[in-house]
Amino acid sequence: MGSFVALLRAVNVGGTGKLPMAQLKTMCEALGFAAVRTYIASGNVVFTTRKSEAAVKSALEQSLRAYAGAPVGVLVRSAAEMAQVVVDNPFPKAAPNRTVAIFLDRAPPPDALAGIRGQKNEEVHLGRREIYVHYGDGMGTSKLIIPAAKTGTARNINTIAALAKMAAEL
Repeated sequence: MGSFVALLRAVNVGGTGKLPMAQLKTMCEALGFAAVRTYIASGNVVFTTRKSEAAVKSALEQSLRAYAGAPVGVLVRSAAEMAQVVVDNPFPKAAPNRTVAIFLDRAPPPDALAGIRGQKNEEVHLGRREIYVHYGDGMGTSKLIIPAAKTGTARNINTIAALAKMAAEL
């Protein structure tokens, strides 16, 4: 059995995609996932399963589509991959609540930084299947647009570390 973290895109953020975490837990259990735990109300869930990452993603997206009546993106990482995202953080001295990893399904294209718009004092770095951003003044006032991150979902380093720890404990 492998431990996984699933990150749902645009759930319970800004009034869109309402999904109670108890419902997400029940949905995951119905898919055969074990030791299911959610973390904060923004679509984070950890669990164990014998399924592959691709099978987990597909099953969750199908179930969420049936629930929401519209597509809901899901980004999946193994427990080890989630821990590695924390280790690979290129901004280790920056405030973890102002530093995010934007999770993607595949490696960002080599020219991902070329398409950025609205950048002021934000620092951006490409990762394995993530784009790291340090928002020096915070996300609330940022005008940063990263086209390569359009289908991704962001979590701050505090959340990533908590999810990595939860997944490692399963």
